Amino acid sequence: MLNRICAVLVLVALVSLPIFAASDGVKQLNAKNVCFMNKTRFNHSLKSVEVDGKKYYGCCPDCLDKLKSDPAARMDTDPVSGKQVDKATAVIGVDKNGKIYFFENLDNLKKFKVPAGSTPTGE
Repeated sequence: MLNRICAVLVLVALVSLPIFAASDGVKQLNAKNVCFMNKTRFNHSLKSVEVDGKKYYGCCPDCLDKLKSDPAARMDTDPVSGKQVDKATAVIGVDKNGKIYFFENLDNLKKFKVPAGSTPTGE
């Protein structure tokens, strides 16, 4: 009986694997792990700068300085709605290639489909 249950679980996992691997959506990220300037994900928490009561994260002093001094650097475009979003309040997602996106809400992150041929920022 136990062997049969294990076999079924393995079969379900194998059938599900291509579905997850082929996902054309994005995974939500914690803002503390994303450099808002170069749109790169890190495995550790980054330093932040506060502007008007909001936290913006950067990977180096230059990024933090730019975020503090340049209002445009604190904004991005939601790829679903086309609206400008403040990076400090945005929902942040990453696709399977590591490209970072900023969304105005969680619904837009869930609706988003990664464009064919998407490559990480900077490539």
